[in-house]
This record gives sequence, structure tokens and C-alpha cells, in this order.
Amino acid sequence: MRGTRGYLAPEWLSGVAITSKADVYSYGMMLFELVSGRRNSEQSEDGKIKFFPSLVASQIKDGDDVLSLLDPRLKGNADPEELLRVCKIACWCIQDEETQRPSMGQVVQILEGVLTVNLPPTPRALQVFADSQEHIVFFTESSSSQNSHTQSNVSSTTSSQAKSTTSTTSSKP
Repeated sequence: MRGTRGYLAPEWLSGVAITSKADVYSYGMMLFELVSGRRNSEQSEDGKIKFFPSLVASQIKDGDDVLSLLDPRLKGNADPEELLRVCKIACWCIQDEETQRPSMGQVVQILEGVLTVNLPPTPRALQVFADSQEHIVFFTESSSSQNSHTQSNVSSTTSSQAKSTTSTTSSKP
């Protein structure tokens, strides 16, 4: 098995068959790096782990300002709606269960704004980090409490955005 720790989908470790959804997981982790401008998991000088995806999941769940997640070198120069879309799809991509991850085709449509995506459930792996706050330090001074999951829907948007069809899926965004 080859891959960068932290970017490998859970199924690599569990021994189940690997599908293209493992690549979707890695792509989601890469999206987090694009947003923050740094690695997702870093060890600080005091030995504590900083895990950016946990912070993102917490911020979008709580409705906090997503611009605070942005690479500081960009000085807030980003469209908040587009940034939120990228953060949400990144969270969908790193779902523990591969059946809950979108296809790359769906990822592209969401990033292009053809499909809208709602809040994803918080992956169990991120809950573990949030539940172990005494061992985890995030990139900013922000609450990382993880409470209930929100089941999400994807809606196809029309050019007027006044009419949309919503398709509810239990396994995909």
C-alpha cells in the first residue's frame, strides 16, 4: 500500500475492496489544503496535533465565517459562497463510508455551481479528533464541539435559481 498518511481513505486500512471513491477521499483532503494553504495535519512544537478538517467541519456546522479558514496569504480575497461550497464538498469527500462520498462527476458539478450541496454529516474520524480536544489543537481559537449530524440533500439549480429539484439521497451529497 502506498499513500500519504492522512490522505488515505479508511478502506485502505480496513482491507475492503478499493474503488474510485478512495481517490475522492484523497481529493477532499487536498481541497482542505487548497483552502488553508498548509498541510491538514501538523505537529506543533509542543507535540500536539493540528487537524484542519476538524476545524472546517466545526465551522461550517456552526455557521461560522468560512473566510477565517482561508489561507492568510490571500488576505480574505475569496467569494464566501464559493469557499463554503469548497469546504462542504471537501467534507462530503472525506466521509468514512465510501457510499456517502460523491462521485468525481458530482464533485465537479458542485464546484462549478451546477449542483448545490447542503451540510454533510461529520465523519466519525473527525468526531474522534473533536472528542479528544485535550490532545488536539486546531489552527485557530475556535470551538470544535461536534453534536448532531445533519442529513443533507443535493439540489440541481436552474439559471433563475427560483426553481430547483431536490433529490434526496441517503448515501450521497
